[in-house]
Amino acid sequence: MPTYDYACAKCGTFEHFQKITEPPLSACPHCGGTVKRLISVNTNIIFKGPGFYITDHRKPEYDKKAKEEKATAGSFAEGRTKSFEKVS
Repeated sequence: MPTYDYACAKCGTFEHFQKITEPPLSACPHCGGTVKRLISVNTNIIFKGPGFYITDHRKPEYDKKAKEEKATAGSFAEGRTKSFEKVS
C-alpha cells in the first residue's frame, strides 16, 4: 500500500498508509482537524531480499553443478570432434 502525505490545519504534516482506491482523508486521525493531501516526494525504491535478477546470489551448489555440466559437455564435444577429423 502506498504512503500518502497529509497536512493537518491543527497538528501539521503526517503520513498515512491507504489503498490507492480509497478516497483521500477528510479529517485528521489524531485531532479531527481538516486535512489536505500533499504531493509526495518519496520516490525511493528499495529492493529487499535475496536478489532482483535470477543470476544474483546463486547458491554454491548451483555453481558446482554448472561446472560439472560444462565439463561433461566439453568432454562430449571433444570426443565428437575427434571422430570427424580427416585421416591422411
